[in-house]
Amino acid sequence: MALLHVEDLHVYYGQIHALKGISLEVNAGEIVTLIGANGAGKSTTLKTISGLLRPREGRISLAGEDLAFVPPHEIAARGVVQVPEGRRIFGSLSVRENLMMGAYARTDAKAIQTDMERVFALLPRLKERIDQVAGTLSGGEQQMLAIGRGLMALPKVLLLDEPSMGLAPVLVEQIFDTIAGINQQGTTVLLVEQNAYMALQIAHQGYVLQTGEIVLSGTAKELQANEEVKRAYLGG
Repeated sequence: MALLHVEDLHVYYGQIHALKGISLEVNAGEIVTLIGANGAGKSTTLKTISGLLRPREGRISLAGEDLAFVPPHEIAARGVVQVPEGRRIFGSLSVRENLMMGAYARTDAKAIQTDMERVFALLPRLKERIDQVAGTLSGGEQQMLAIGRGLMALPKVLLLDEPSMGLAPVLVEQIFDTIAGINQQGTTVLLVEQNAYMALQIAHQGYVLQTGEIVLSGTAKELQANEEVKRAYLGG
């Protein structure tokens, strides 16, 4: 059984049918990526999984437990944690305080400290900036902080929405290396990303969305070799 299962998901913005029967699976230990053009429905899919949007039809389950109408904070507490597009850090708080916000629902002080050290091992720049006001960090550092804050919530599935957006190429490589490292340590990842080339480099499985529908799916290697994917998303 898949860790995260989405079945026949239909989502509307008013009269606009944004998701038209999307189904996907994320197995434990995998990186699964959703690729597609702007407006394809990638971010809408993540927002629906995390409870920020409500489906009109369909089922979302985590390890067999239905999530479709669970409140967003409870979905996060159960282990589906989203790092939103645009980072959304707390700019007036320090790096340390931002990370602690990720652990706001936890009471295990010793384990929280252990997990913070794990985040610092993955993202050493954050340790160097631990007392710095988050709003003064560079764009790449803010993205690392957003990911670190997500990890502090102990995700069973980490939802990443456009983590490379607006970053210089050298920082994009660092972010994808970080995502791969997080996965190698055992965190399952569902990644929404416009940089299809980089996403498919680190993913195990992938889905291609067009106007609210999944039009292709397969292993990352299969999608990389697909001529249609090459033409549309990989510059081939």
